[in-house]
Amino acid sequence: MGKRIESIPQKDIEALQTYTWPGNVRELRNVTERAMIITTGPVLDMDVPRIGQSGGDQCGTLKEIEERRIIEALNTTGWWVSGKDGAAEILGTNPKTLESRMKKLGIQRNKNNS
Repeated sequence: MGKRIESIPQKDIEALQTYTWPGNVRELRNVTERAMIITTGPVLDMDVPRIGQSGGDQCGTLKEIEERRIIEALNTTGWWVSGKDGAAEILGTNPKTLESRMKKLGIQRNKNNS
């Protein structure tokens, strides 16, 4: 991408190592590419998903876990649902099925998903 990256903050390295990467290498690649795009200086600013960094994040009802996982995949892909490296591919489901689940759960991009 024509950028010179000199370092990655230790907290980001630890987050990369702690996160479970349910989307495997595609998810890691998306997070890395996004960091390269938004970083303007010599320090790579990684935005590693939070789920998996503490055991408490994995708790909740099946609906809550499903909603968090879908939102996590959407955030990883910049809210791309379908296509190569889209959230549906990361989640291993059909894009129409994912859109249906998003509608049922009330997941919308402008919703505060923090």
